[in-house]
This record gives sequence, C-alpha cells and structure tokens, in this order.
Amino acid sequence: MRAGSRFPPGATVVPEGVNFCIFCRHATHVELLLYEAPDSAEPFQVVVLTSEHNRSFFYWHVLVENLAPHVFYTWRVNPPRDTQHTEHVFDARRELLDPFAHAVSDVLWDRRKTIELADVANAAYRAIVVESTAAPRSPVARGLDHAIIYELHVGGFTRHPSSGVRHPGTFDGLIEKIPYFQQLGVTHVELLPVMAFDEQDVPAAAAARGLVNYWGYSTHSFYSPHPRYCVDPANAVNEFRAMTDAMHAAGIQVLLDVVFNHTAEAGESGPVINFKGFANDIFYQHDPRDARRYLDYTGCGNTVNCNHPLVTAFIVHCLEYWVEEMGVDGFRFDLASVFARDRHGELMTDPPLPWAIESSRILSRVPLIAEAWDAAGLYHVGAFPGMAWAEWNGRYRDVIRPFVRGDAGIIGAVATCIAGSADLYADDGRLPGNSVNFVTCHDGFTLNDLVSYNGKHNEANGEENRDGSNDNLSWNCGAEGETDDAGIVQLRGRQARNLMAILFLSQGVPMMLAGDEVLRSQHGNNNGYCQDNALSWFDWRRVESVSGMLRFMRELIALRKRHASLRRRRFLTGRPVQGHAHPDIAWHGERLHEPEWLNPRARLLAFTLGGEDPEEALLHVILNMDDSARQVALPTVLDGRRWHRIVDTAQSSPHDIVPAPREAPAELDHCLIQPRTVVVLEAD
Repeated sequence: MRAGSRFPPGATVVPEGVNFCIFCRHATHVELLLYEAPDSAEPFQVVVLTSEHNRSFFYWHVLVENLAPHVFYTWRVNPPRDTQHTEHVFDARRELLDPFAHAVSDVLWDRRKTIELADVANAAYRAIVVESTAAPRSPVARGLDHAIIYELHVGGFTRHPSSGVRHPGTFDGLIEKIPYFQQLGVTHVELLPVMAFDEQDVPAAAAARGLVNYWGYSTHSFYSPHPRYCVDPANAVNEFRAMTDAMHAAGIQVLLDVVFNHTAEAGESGPVINFKGFANDIFYQHDPRDARRYLDYTGCGNTVNCNHPLVTAFIVHCLEYWVEEMGVDGFRFDLASVFARDRHGELMTDPPLPWAIESSRILSRVPLIAEAWDAAGLYHVGAFPGMAWAEWNGRYRDVIRPFVRGDAGIIGAVATCIAGSADLYADDGRLPGNSVNFVTCHDGFTLNDLVSYNGKHNEANGEENRDGSNDNLSWNCGAEGETDDAGIVQLRGRQARNLMAILFLSQGVPMMLAGDEVLRSQHGNNNGYCQDNALSWFDWRRVESVSGMLRFMRELIALRKRHASLRRRRFLTGRPVQGHAHPDIAWHGERLHEPEWLNPRARLLAFTLGGEDPEEALLHVILNMDDSARQVALPTVLDGRRWHRIVDTAQSSPHDIVPAPREAPAELDHCLIQPRTVVVLEAD
C-alpha cells in the first residue's frame, strides 16, 4: 500500500496499481473492501485508511500496488464521535458505492434489504475498477439549428424479440440500428437516462406486480453507464464509447437525458447507497427545522443541493467526463428548474450551476437543453437562467395538441409557436434554436395514443390509474382505444400526420418520440415508467406493417432538410429577405393576407415562407383543422412558376407526401383543402 493521491476521485488505474479516493468530511476512518467477483461472499482484502496516512483535507485515498482492473470494491465509513449532527447518515455496517465509479455491478443489489439493514454485506452495489482504451475527444462546437432529435430508450429500442440484434437492450444493440436512424433522417438521438440507476426504485404496488423502474430517472452513479445496457458491465466504458463512435461515424450525434435533480436514495426512509453515507449534509437539501428531513422539489423524495460549490463542481466535472471521455455531444437536463434553488429550496436570481455548466471550456461547445420546470411548480419555460440554454418548449405542445384536436380561436397562439415562439425567447436575445418543439415525448401519450384516447389507462401500473397526467389535450376521434371502424382509423392516421407535419414545419428544433413514426401504442398508458415489457418496447414488425406512416416521416424530414426556410437561425420578421421578392413569412386565412386572428371560431391558418436565398423555392402551408372543406386562395408566384401540392395529409400513402414538386399536379389560384388536413405547396 501507498498513501495515494486525492486526485482524481474514484478508482484510477496507474502504472503502480490502482489509486482509490473518496470524499468524506466527517469520517474518523474508512475502509476499502476489495472483491474478486460481483457476487463474492467475502472481500479478499480490507484496506483500512487512517487520517494520519490516508487523508488530505476531506479526501481519503490509498494506492493499492499491482492491483489489476476488473476488481470489485465498496467502502465502509466509520462515523464521527459527535453524534449530535442529525444531517449525518453514518453506519459502519453499510457498504457504500463509490459516487465516482465508472462502472458498477448490481448483481447483489437489494433495495429492501439495504433499507432494512438486513444482510447489508451482500445486498449492496459494487463498483468495478475499469480502464478505458479510448482516447479523449475534443468536442466540435455545434448548435441545434439543423437538428432533428429522436428521443429513445436504450433498452426498449431493441429488447423486443423482433429487433433481430445480437444483444437486445444494450448499447451494442443500438449500434446495429444505426442504418435505421440514417434512413429515417434524424440527426441526433436523445437517450433516456443511461447513467446507472436503481431498477428496484418503484412504489410498493408496482413492485408487487413485478414491475421495475424502466425509464431510469433514479440515478445513483453519475459516472457509470447503466450495467443492464452493457454486454459486460466490467467493459461498460468501452461499450458506451463504441456506441458513440459508431454514431459519429454515421453522422449522428448523441444527447443524454441526465438526472441531477435527485438520486435513487429518496428521502429519510430511502436506502443509503453512496451520497447519504459520504456527504449527506452537503449533497442534499434539508429542512432547516429538522435536518433529518429532506426537501423534495422533484417528487422523488430528495433534492440535490446543486448550488453548493462541491456539488456544482461534481456535476460540471461529470458532464465534462461524458463529453471528453465518453463521446457525448450534449445533454437534456431533467427537472432543471431545481438548478435555480438554494440549499433551502428558495429561488436564486443568479444560480451558480447553470452558469458554471455553460461557462465550462468543454460544455460551452455542446447543446444544453433544460426541462425548464420542477415538480413543485417552478416554471422557467422562456426564462431558464443562463444564456445558451435551449428548453423543452412545453407551451408548444400545449398549443399544437388542442389546435389539431379542433379547438377554435387559438390560431394566434399557433402562429406564434410555428414561428419559433418569439414571445418566449426574443426579448432576451435568444433565438429559435432555443425552442425544442415537441408534441409527444416519453412522458405521456405516444402519437398513436394521442389520437386514440380521451383519457389515460394506467391500470397496469398498480396505482388504480391515479398516476400520470390527467390533462393530455387528446382526442380519440370517436372511439376510445382500438376500433374496427375504418372511418375512425383513417381519421386517426390523418391526425397523426397533421401533428407531425406541423412539428416539422415549425421554426425551432423538432423532437420526436421513437416509435411514433410507426404509430407505436401503449394502449392508453401515459406513464410507462415501470413497464419494461412489450407495452413500452419498439416492435420492429411495425416497420413493415405501418410502412405508410414511416414513409411519410422519412419524406417529411427530407422536406425540412431541403428547405432552409424551415430552419431559420433568426426570428421571422414579415419583411422581404435580401435579394428575394417575397417576405420571409406572410400570414393568411381563406383569403390572402387576412388571417382571422380575432375570430373565436377560426380553425384555419395559412402562411407563405420565402426562401433563405433567391434560389430556394417558396412554400405555402395551409392548416385546416375545421370539420368542413375549404377553398383557400393561393398567392401569385413570379417567374412563371406554379404551386404543386407536395403534402396532403388527407391522402393515403404514397400520395400524402411526394419527394419533389414536379411529381405533384399543379394548382391554380385556389386550393381545395379537406377537413382536418395539412397541405403544403411548393413553387416550381
């Protein structure tokens, strides 16, 4: 043994062996337990660290000579002599997981036993000593101006037997599906949480049904890939890096959905996994009246004390690690409004964490996307702290859904959303790219269910349908759930195409949910967080059986890529573009230049988009969400060009969208648009 070094934290392979380091301010001494295998009953060595030889400031460290990678280890912490500090959660019997572990094993993990302190020696997570073979990467500065984001679950994307991959539900399985991403045309995949999480963190009713935490919003090890997504958890770092390298080689960027607002340790009745045992007083927000109680602004039992200097540094360094060492291209932050709260949960005017993240030499080059709200009512959409943050635009979803459903009198709000939500972002110098637009995501109805159900049907979750949102802004088109009525089925397909067409015709950054392109259904379950089964998995047989919708999405994405006018970096002005005879946008109703902004019954909106340059063709878009067909006037096109109908959601495949305007018939000075239909015309 040697004294070792306090940098870097965690387990680091060095030429002499392995250096171990952990942060724990109040311990009197700590023990390092080394195991040969993930399920070894006893450690092959216990290393006792003392403050005289193995402590620097608040760090405990030791170098174990000649120790090879793939050893498993835990820590034990001996409590301070002063037991009056109720914010400490020390217990020398507990084996703790290294918060800086780069790989973990959950072979022995038992959440119930850990909480009850039953057989704790054989119920804990174990960290794994690993060594990466990949060279660090320097991120290339890229924004989201031309992004098309595809949100997916790593496990569920290939776990269905129909996926045909060698290792279903893994990063390796995802690599085999890269050609599918390329054919679809997406530019970014946004992965639901992949940092190691507790699959046993579910309510008792769900656990009694054999359900697990599927989505992964229960992180315990922020530096480690989730072991169940790896073929070999001891090779987790290299497997994840192989996935990002393969994505980059295919021209696809990888975004991670990260959960720094709470952890798997929950509240005072939750388990002690790592942070509670090492630095409970620092890492979490506590009730100032009773330090044993945790403040909960996340709905998950605890709230990370993000703006403490050490916690801020932990988060920033962790994110930098995933960029430099793991090849990640950007992040989406779950319940990010927590980042604006101080240690007592109060709102901070200039919270340090968001600014520290976007000011990082590494992170300033990558997209940062905030879910700009939390579970306690703090709502930051349009006003998230910082400069460079994009946001999940929940307001976009909540306007477009009722419009397509048929709600009248909201075309002004619809126009604002389509134009990039300048009302939210323009006044403080932000841009359309700050708005990540979506109509569906993992949390809520799928696209198919949005047009098939009026209410949620979450009985399978074991909570008597009390969980999940009650306000879905959905419409079942005339029947609840599955139906054999051909008219309703046809209308649902049209409504699904309407929602996707509007999304991809809007300024800002479009994000779609994996499986919506093949109309995946969860049978009305809008909270599939615990459904690691066919209800949530991507059924690859639908690629063939719902090929018409898949084709529509491929061509819709290609249309967006073909027209720079749909991806403007600056907000629309209504003025002519330099060198172009037409304004960047003109709004219409049934009559040209007469949108019915003040009509409470209006359900129709049209607009003409000028090209970014004189060579780009004009686009004319008509959105008719009324129950009746309309004759709509078309603007005059110069240079002898004519309008061609390239999108008509009332048509069946392949006539609903054509890849080039000359393949579609020309229109005259008026266009007949069917009820509940989106039509796009291109000048050629």
